[in-house]
Amino acid sequence: MSVSAAGYDLTPLTRAEVEARAEHLSEEERRVLLDHGTERPFCGTLLDNKKPGTYHCRLCDLPLFSSDSKFDSGTGWPSFFQPFDPEHIRYLEDSSLGMTRIEIRCPRCDSHLGHVFPDGPPPTGQRYCLNSIAMVFSESN
Repeated sequence: MSVSAAGYDLTPLTRAEVEARAEHLSEEERRVLLDHGTERPFCGTLLDNKKPGTYHCRLCDLPLFSSDSKFDSGTGWPSFFQPFDPEHIRYLEDSSLGMTRIEIRCPRCDSHLGHVFPDGPPPTGQRYCLNSIAMVFSESN
């Protein structure tokens, strides 16, 4: 078993486990999470969320980002300057649109989350640009 510094199990799910968890997903959720799609800008339900809490992977519930690192990038997608735990994000080179970008995925279930760009605010200078549909929000009390 692989455990992150934050104490979460990062052991990759089997294909059968991913499919079982994906049974409840809508067609659009499957398109983004499993087929590496992107939702349209300014339409995601979490874009304007300002509540304190944690954003989790929609498929496997791994914590991905804290509301403390969320900022308004003006791009139309929820944006964060750092992950909940660095080990909770997997990075892959993506050349699918004729340019090179860094795709971010969940390390446990391999769901597509979005992309990261080097134009974010301090202290990291990173902009993690997420699909709202790839996440669920858990409000803190």
